Amino acid sequence: MAEAQGSQERRIPPSGYYYPNKFARIAFQALEEVMGPQGFRALLRYIKLDHYLDQLPPDNLNREFDFADFSALNWGLEQLYGPRGGRGLALRAGRATFAEGLRNFGALAGVGDLAFRMLPLQVKLRIGLNAMARIFSQMSDQVTTVEEKEDHFVYTIHRCPVCWGRANTSDSPVCYMAVGLLQEGLRWVSGGREFRVYESKCIAKGDDVCEFIIYKEPLPEE
Repeated sequence: MAEAQGSQERRIPPSGYYYPNKFARIAFQALEEVMGPQGFRALLRYIKLDHYLDQLPPDNLNREFDFADFSALNWGLEQLYGPRGGRGLALRAGRATFAEGLRNFGALAGVGDLAFRMLPLQVKLRIGLNAMARIFSQMSDQVTTVEEKEDHFVYTIHRCPVCWGRANTSDSPVCYMAVGLLQEGLRWVSGGREFRVYESKCIAKGDDVCEFIIYKEPLPEE
């Protein structure tokens, strides 16, 4: 009872910014996959999204899923599983979100083509990151840019749904679902390599944007 009351008091007000229903549906399915049905249902109850217990967001591209509700998913993981456990689940859910559906959108759908596979690795990364940013910026109210540096890329979310409504509430970055999504996206475009991705700025800890550093050199293969 105390948990339910606490979550209700912390409910994030509607933002007026939206993801397409399909993006939210994919994220819900990814969370259920990594948490299990019981854990997923407990999360929805805790963050007061009970109305999705028996019916997920529609499988369409209408912009109707509020950023506040997406942010609540991330916050709820931290509350129910602690910062460390919530971080691990969010990373896995972010990876599964890309793997289960987002890789089929827009320019990313052509990554499996022979012509793309023959490109140099750095070109693949450049194309892939810009394609991901473009998908989110064009199909949702998320605003994303990519800047290339000598040894890394800077992927910046200027209007972030992962930590919406949580400005100045954390001492460290919290957008691990976004980190997991980027990790899996890079693995997909590179043909199976892993890359170091970390969030260098986060609105939740007082920064003006959420910024992710992606190093061009892949991690050593195990």
